[in-house]
Parts: sequence; structure tokens; C-alpha cells
Amino acid sequence: MRRRSVLLAVPAGLLTLAGCGDEKSGSDKSSPSQEPTSQSPSPAPSGKIVSGPVPPITAGKKFGEKPKVAKGTGEPSSHLAVKTISQGDGRKTVKGDWLQINYLAQIWDTGKAIDNTFDKKKTAAFPVGQGQVLPGWDQGLLGRNVGSRLELAVPPAYAYGKQGQPQAGIKGTDTLVFVIDIVNAYDAKSSAKGSKVEQTDPDLPKVSTNTDGKAPTITVPKKSAPKKLVSEYVIEGDGKEVKKTDALLVQYRGVLWDGGKEFDSTYKRGELAQFSLQQVVKGWSQGLTGKKVGSRVMIVVPPDLGYGKAAQKGIPANSTLVFSVDILAVL
Repeated sequence: MRRRSVLLAVPAGLLTLAGCGDEKSGSDKSSPSQEPTSQSPSPAPSGKIVSGPVPPITAGKKFGEKPKVAKGTGEPSSHLAVKTISQGDGRKTVKGDWLQINYLAQIWDTGKAIDNTFDKKKTAAFPVGQGQVLPGWDQGLLGRNVGSRLELAVPPAYAYGKQGQPQAGIKGTDTLVFVIDIVNAYDAKSSAKGSKVEQTDPDLPKVSTNTDGKAPTITVPKKSAPKKLVSEYVIEGDGKEVKKTDALLVQYRGVLWDGGKEFDSTYKRGELAQFSLQQVVKGWSQGLTGKKVGSRVMIVVPPDLGYGKAAQKGIPANSTLVFSVDILAVL
């Protein structure tokens, strides 16, 4: 697994539907802290995508509304079926995009609900076409316009295969039905969007305001590092304020105060990062709470809110860290 110096204990992928339906656990099923998608068949079949059959949506038919879907009738297709319920006007999704979605899932034969994000009021996010979600999603959500509502009928070969997902009540013969709203799509060049904020304190680092998808420059002054946490806007977005319990999708770059050497960067890896604010160093959880979605935030993390006396790869013990963080979405 690739090292993520900030995202401690957060694996690379999102497991869609693993353990879903287990409401007693209290876990957030769209959280990146779930297990990797090892239960999906690999390699996945790659055949033609058909437009049906899919069960009718009987209520909540508009994008953003929680849908109600009838039980499937007759035999579902052995192919992956994808029907566009309403066409969005955003850009088309491509392989490697991080999709932000709302979804509802149920079983074809019984109409039994498995999971949905509408009730939780928290979207799910994942990289599409990368083998980190169900093959039916990886294939069926490519080339779709942001803002679209889709309905998918996903046969076992494109879902959990012959083994099914017993803890979720999914048999190896079950076709799954999904209604999916594509809320947004982000790629490796996504950046903050908002108003530039003047940086005037000569004792603090300066972060560039470029939004061209390239890593911002971070210029650290040749002065003593602050002893307390610093968190300031570089670009102020107009989205909702981040809560301490939120999960975020971000771009970031981190450098050492001493010498300004980079030790981590999503820009360098060419991929975004997803995490819960309850699973990162305190400097991040405190520094990003209350900031607005769409913003670029400069955070100076003193050792006691970072890694303290524990050295990390590329980070000496007792290091003060400087980050530029673009808050792309709350999940």
C-alpha cells in the first residue's frame, strides 16, 4: 500500500456495500476506513452494456430525491444493464475520476433494500475504473454526465460473484439494483475554487493561488516555527463549513518547516485523497474544521499536533509541518 503520511490507518479504497445493511454496527458505509474491495470478482467480465430491463422507480423520481424502486419482475439480464433516468449537463466521467454520488441499493428478486446514502445525508466517493468498487460501477459509471441519475441492474458476475455477500444478505445468484445520482466528478487536476485571500504575515509561509491543477508552491520563511497551530485561507471557497466528524476529498502538499522539503503530495502521486477528520493527525482535524468546501487552506502543524517524537518516512522527529490543502468535497 502506498504511504500516506497524513492519512494514518486509511486504506486506499472505498468498499461499496461491504457489510452494508449492518445498521447495528454504527459504521459509515461510505467511509474510506472500510476494508479494500477484495470481495469483488477479479478480473471482472467486460461485455456489452444494455439498457434494461430495470425495475421502475415508483417515487422520488427526481435527481437528489430518495427513490423508491419496485421489485424486479421476470429474469434480469445476464449483462450489465444501465438506464439513464435523467441526463445531467456536467462533463462526462472518465477512468480515474473520483465520483461523488448518492445511491440506493436493493435486491432484484425481493426488492429488499440493502443500503442508501440518502438517509445518511452523506455522499459516497471513490475512483471509478480502478478496481476499487464493484465491476458494475467501474464499467457502468464511465462516460456518464455529472448531474445524471442512472439505474443499474448488476448481475452477480459484475457484483460479488458466486460467493455473494452473506453478511449483507446477498446471495451468489442475486442481481443488484442501484439508483445512482452522480453529484460531481473530480480528477487529479481538481483545485480549490473561490476568492483569493491576501497573505500578509511575514512570519508565516506563503502558498501560491494557482488553480491549474499543478501543485502550489509553499515558501517557508527563514524564521522560527510557530509553537501553536496555524490555519488560514489562501483561497476561500463558498461551500458549507467542514464539521469535525466529516470525511473529506482533498488535494494536498506537505513540506517541512525546516528547509521546506516536500515529504508528501497528492499532486505528485496523481491521485486525490479521501479521509475522515477523525482519522488524521490533530493538526489536520483541528485546522480544517470550520473551513469552507472549495477552499485552499495553509496549515502549520507543530510537533505536538503532528507526529511528535515519532519520526516518519521523510519526516524527522519533532518536525513542524506545513500543508496546503484544497477541500474539494465533504462526503
